[in-house]
Amino acid sequence: MRAHDMNKPLPEPAAGMSVITLGTAAGPAIRGPHPGMATAVVVDGSFYLVDFGLGITRAANSAGLRGENLRACFITHLHSDHVAELPGYFLWNWGRPVNGITTPATVFGPGTDPQGIPGENGGTAAMVEHLLEAFSYDINIRVHDEGRPDLRELVLAADIELPAAVAGTAHGNHTPAMEPFLVYEDELVRVSAILVEHPPVFPAFGFRIESRYGSVVISGDTTECANMVALATGADLLIHEAVNLDYFAALDMAPEFLNHQRISHTTAPGVGRVAAQAGVPHVVLSHLAGLASDDEWTAGVRTGFDGRITVAAPGNRFDVAGAALAEAL
Repeated sequence: MRAHDMNKPLPEPAAGMSVITLGTAAGPAIRGPHPGMATAVVVDGSFYLVDFGLGITRAANSAGLRGENLRACFITHLHSDHVAELPGYFLWNWGRPVNGITTPATVFGPGTDPQGIPGENGGTAAMVEHLLEAFSYDINIRVHDEGRPDLRELVLAADIELPAAVAGTAHGNHTPAMEPFLVYEDELVRVSAILVEHPPVFPAFGFRIESRYGSVVISGDTTECANMVALATGADLLIHEAVNLDYFAALDMAPEFLNHQRISHTTAPGVGRVAAQAGVPHVVLSHLAGLASDDEWTAGVRTGFDGRITVAAPGNRFDVAGAALAEAL
């Protein structure tokens, strides 16, 4: 695999698989210039989006990704820094005038937390429905004034259903060991999910995207956990979040905030342990919580992992050329 600088525009490959770290920043805080968490997986010119952090709309356009080539979207969890720009992305990538979507694309994501706030109407499907309703004035105007298709018929949403074996026992403070399960498939890719630990948020998912060219795993937000090892085992590329606890400990933060960082995110050494146990050849750190130099992030991972380590920057592209799937897609 090789990384490319965003400042050198690249044409979309006619064939192959690549991953673009559109945004790498963590949290609803602006500490630097980097866009929020968002990742694109490109396969044979079509692409799939994972999360919609701040800045994804411009980042995707700058990377040469056009909505007309979007196949499906996946949301790891419903924290605002992973979904806040979802409506903006589709409103700017909709219809033929902007080379946007003209055929339906589904957004797959967490359903309602069964132990959440009483009366809440959470979940991905409800969120998307409400967002489209909130922008109904703009949608209606453009349908009638510009001849665009109805965006409400193009942006679909589906709550990811948990396997029956874990649905009754899993919650924000308990993530049982499980195997990855299929959530989406087309002629180019298979996408599997697994529950990760990001308390008290639930459900929270990591995703594995496999094609005939290889496989990439995206952790979502998670503490170090066995399910991430299960999801990433044998993958060609692991994109994993990381937190610098020392950075936050040095700030005057509330105890609740510090505890969240400690129990809900993975330290750099923890990422190294997950990668080593999963046997992946290359780790890319993205969704970096707290500040550290690239050398400091890398040194932390290196304590438990001797493979390749990259600290992602927005717009990096990683070509995936791993072992082919046993059966053709």
